[in-house]
Amino acid sequence: MGLPDLGLITLDEVAEALRRIRRVTDLPIIVDADTGFGEALDVYRTVQVLEEAGASAVQIEDQRMPKRCGHLEGKDVVSKDEMVEKIVAALKARRKALIVARTDARGVMGLEEAVERANLYGKVGADIIFPEALLSREEFAEAANRIKYPLLANMTEFGKTPYISADEFRNMGYRIVIFPVTAFRAAARAAADAYAHLMERGTQGDFLDKLMTRKDQYEVIHYHRYEELDAEIAREAVRRTGL
Repeated sequence: MGLPDLGLITLDEVAEALRRIRRVTDLPIIVDADTGFGEALDVYRTVQVLEEAGASAVQIEDQRMPKRCGHLEGKDVVSKDEMVEKIVAALKARRKALIVARTDARGVMGLEEAVERANLYGKVGADIIFPEALLSREEFAEAANRIKYPLLANMTEFGKTPYISADEFRNMGYRIVIFPVTAFRAAARAAADAYAHLMERGTQGDFLDKLMTRKDQYEVIHYHRYEELDAEIAREAVRRTGL
């Protein structure tokens, strides 16, 4: 949408993006709901809307609005009591979706506070705990040793977290690792390079090896399945009408 990660996107916009993704995949989808789009009652509705749209898990964070990207300065967090109310609301609203409770306390109040909040959020019922923007392998290992609940790690690029592999996280005890912007950044760089090349050369003919072929693209979007469906509908219409 061309918008920064400052809580500017609305619940309806997130839900519509989710519906589009859910239409084309059966894979589990973790949905980032930021601060839940408001207070406890808003969180209740947020979880309902996102689960109906296809969320397998809904992530709620304890930042105070206006929120920031988790790896930037200037964040603040709500009280533990306020976040607990949001978690309880999320649990009451969900049918099957998992609730991911994220704490941004490491960058605001230190690792000790982040661990304390993480254990509290797990104690009140969050299914997965997400300690955001830890600063080292040692911090991730310490968090895994001290947090008693299933853990998620965020392996984003150009942030505060060093580059740690999925296997390393697994060995520490993390259940889930997300790479939330990797594909977007790769696609954006590829698009920028392609347009720069076109501006300079005026043709794409000398970088076709960097493009997905028509055949591969059609396989991704199941083009021929729609052709077959169209023909099947035509045959069925003839059969029903006898024409």
